[in-house]
Amino acid sequence: MAKQAEVRQNLIPLNLKPSTKVEAKVKITSTLAKEDDGSIQITFNFPFSLIKKAKEETLVEFAKETEVAGFRRGKAPISKVEEKIPQEKLTERLLAKILPKALAEALTEYKIRPAIYPKFELIKAKENEDWEVKALTCEIPNFELGDYQKAISGLGKPKEQEIIKFLLETIHVHLPKILINEEVNTRLSNLLERIEKLGLSLESYLASIGKTPEILRKEYAVQAESAIATELILEKIAQRQGIKTTEKQIDEALKTAAADPKLFEKLNTPEQRRNIAALLRRRAALDSLISLL
Repeated sequence: MAKQAEVRQNLIPLNLKPSTKVEAKVKITSTLAKEDDGSIQITFNFPFSLIKKAKEETLVEFAKETEVAGFRRGKAPISKVEEKIPQEKLTERLLAKILPKALAEALTEYKIRPAIYPKFELIKAKENEDWEVKALTCEIPNFELGDYQKAISGLGKPKEQEIIKFLLETIHVHLPKILINEEVNTRLSNLLERIEKLGLSLESYLASIGKTPEILRKEYAVQAESAIATELILEKIAQRQGIKTTEKQIDEALKTAAADPKLFEKLNTPEQRRNIAALLRRRAALDSLISLL
């Protein structure tokens, strides 16, 4: 696939103490590559001076919560603390200190609006050498709706699922593979959670339905592609028709989903409200298509 590459330099200020004799800013180089399917890869190069400083700060944080024999908590030498911390855990928290801001700077610089939060992969992490980290994400694909209203109005009286099938057949949405894989992984995780509650293993469950992991994943990929495309199409129709949701509608939907006041409070979060608003918009968009018949 064709790739477009650009190189930018982002200045990430370090949160340093006044007494620390380190420059307040360190240059981080990032390289952008876009695939034809909308997948995006950003490769960050972190100078080792930044990594070293972040590691020192991370170990200080670990020292406050790590028990070291012969020392009170928070009083053990950093070298002793480091011996107690698994390298993978140390690296994970170290990167958590420097990646979010570097990512935010890069997304702003490249004018990227990711559809999903990036997945990170540590490419290179050697002592006294710059580190490389790869971030994988994608953007919402662009597509044309065409004259969908005229086409649907000539269908007769199809059922709701037939309208959705028609939309998928007539409106082409080229989805990034990473977006489909993300949905497949979510569905598989949900499945595992359900069968574990039943006291089953994945192997026994698959045997009971006569499927292999590969077959199940392929089926989920087909379902995921249709579901994501349907959501994107209905969302775009809602935007074209100026469909909006009110806070009152969201409250009513929440109360319907959670009759228990305690459950209502648990579900009443900004993220859940955004998800419900999107569901209501898509539902209204589908209803508007049904009304054309």
